[in-house]
Amino acid sequence: MTLAEQVFRGVEHVVVDIEGTTSRSSFVFDVMFPYATERFPQWLDEHGHEPATAEVIAQIGEEICVPDLSSEVALETLNKWVAADRKITPLKTLQGLIWEDAFASGALVSDFYPDALVAMAHWHAAGVPISVYSSGSTLAQRNWYAHTPEGDHTPWITDYFDTANAGPKRDESSYRAIAQALRMAPEQLLFCSDVVAELDAAGAAGWQVVRVRREGEPHAQGESSYPEVAEMTDIIIG
Repeated sequence: MTLAEQVFRGVEHVVVDIEGTTSRSSFVFDVMFPYATERFPQWLDEHGHEPATAEVIAQIGEEICVPDLSSEVALETLNKWVAADRKITPLKTLQGLIWEDAFASGALVSDFYPDALVAMAHWHAAGVPISVYSSGSTLAQRNWYAHTPEGDHTPWITDYFDTANAGPKRDESSYRAIAQALRMAPEQLLFCSDVVAELDAAGAAGWQVVRVRREGEPHAQGESSYPEVAEMTDIIIG
């Protein structure tokens, strides 16, 4: 795959995806998800009475229309959602809680493509704000950037968006909501993602978009009409 540098004019804020864009999908699927899933039973047992986890259980009950949900049914539902790779808020929230504990203990360290870190460091140094929009919870996103192999990179990040505070990543309305939250005109925003359907939604909302098309990633196949780069260091903010 041979892709060239892409220059973007008028960009005042860059919004980045995580999985498949700044970070390896395989790490998320092979390390992060199993780590959380294996700990669902113990977490529900030990933390089910705490407000954050109790709210997750209540949200699961609302999703499947079962009031007074038992921990057994909650666990069964969570495992089904994981198997189906559902991007659903209570699942993502619970994963974020478990990962927060793991990052704090040092059991987990986040994963980034080296070029993604180089690109974001350059944008930050140049005064270009960066935000994150991922299906993972904002809690998980903050911990992801706080616990990189190179240290804490949360100072790079202006804001975090997920499906709870912005909406589904393939909905045009989500990108309009983010633009409003950032107080930016859509054309001043650049969204970096590997998923064409997400770029479709952002583009429809008036954003500038770039496809990060990394060889070996699940969404690297197929053509698109969008500017494409193989590495994020090929994204030039003009």
